Amino acid sequence: MIIITMLIICHLSFSSAWAQRVESKISSMEMLVGEQVAITVTAHAKDTARVEFPRSLLIPNGIEVLEAIEEPPVDEGNGMVARRCNYILTSFADTLYPLPPIPVKISGKEYQTNQLALQVLTVDVDTTNFEKYYGPKTIQELPMSWTDDEWGKALWLSFLAVALLLICLWLMMRLKSNKPIIAHIRIIKRVPPHQKAMKAIDEIKAERMVTAENPKEYYTRLTDTLRQYINERYGFNAMEMTSSEIIDRLMKTDDPKSLDELRQLFTTADLVKFAKYSTLINENDANLVSAIDFINQTKQENMPTEEIVKPELTEEQVQSRKMRKVLIAVITVLSVAVVALLAYLAWFMYDLLLY
Repeated sequence: MIIITMLIICHLSFSSAWAQRVESKISSMEMLVGEQVAITVTAHAKDTARVEFPRSLLIPNGIEVLEAIEEPPVDEGNGMVARRCNYILTSFADTLYPLPPIPVKISGKEYQTNQLALQVLTVDVDTTNFEKYYGPKTIQELPMSWTDDEWGKALWLSFLAVALLLICLWLMMRLKSNKPIIAHIRIIKRVPPHQKAMKAIDEIKAERMVTAENPKEYYTRLTDTLRQYINERYGFNAMEMTSSEIIDRLMKTDDPKSLDELRQLFTTADLVKFAKYSTLINENDANLVSAIDFINQTKQENMPTEEIVKPELTEEQVQSRKMRKVLIAVITVLSVAVVALLAYLAWFMYDLLLY
């Protein structure tokens, strides 16, 4: 029983030691001076093991390590992975170099790779009799081709520049024939709201005797004048609002004390129009004065008296304007392209003739 147990322990130890191992391979055992070779170090370990490749190698003098490149792990099955690191080497001295084993740590335990060797070769050059191998060359006349050499490139660039120039000229003729759409701007005189309201009140005052006989017409004209003034002055539709709604809206903009007389005016007007309330002449005059005071207190002196009106263009005119803008943009781009192409062609020809 003891013997069997020891055999099992030895087998497991041997399997674990064989499972985690490192090895190294070199891409070529020989290379010319200045070339590069790669040493690939592979560590076979469990996927949970921590593998540490050395950043620098203990190598003989005359060999340089250019870089170390680690590759992604490769699954080998049974919970094992292969991790690789490539060391790029070069040398400029021809000799045979023994490469010592490379230490790799797997989960803190150090393993050694196999030993390698590298033979660096050089090419013998006879520097004393180089002329017998490479004599002087005579000047050769190369045949000119319009498709393969530099002259062919210059020719096709010239054709392209001429074609772009012709297209640009044709578009300019189209633009010239398509006459621009000129929209004449009108300036409309605008009467300020307070002036229109005062003019309407003057007309009511001029017809005082007529309106005195018909108080409903009098207050209808007076309140309509105020509603129209409020509509233009404050920007809300007072014509479609009740008297209380107008006063509530004005309370947010003006001094509430200045609206007491206006509220009294609207109240009297509502009684006259809907309750057949009879007023006195002095009461009508007082309400008229209240309307004038409200207009004078709320009028805006610096309002613009002119309005610029741009006429609306037809769909055909709009399309014509767009077409002109497109033509101008295309002509501009083509003109820049032609100038740039001609400049490049001039530089290309100069460089070609110079060298």
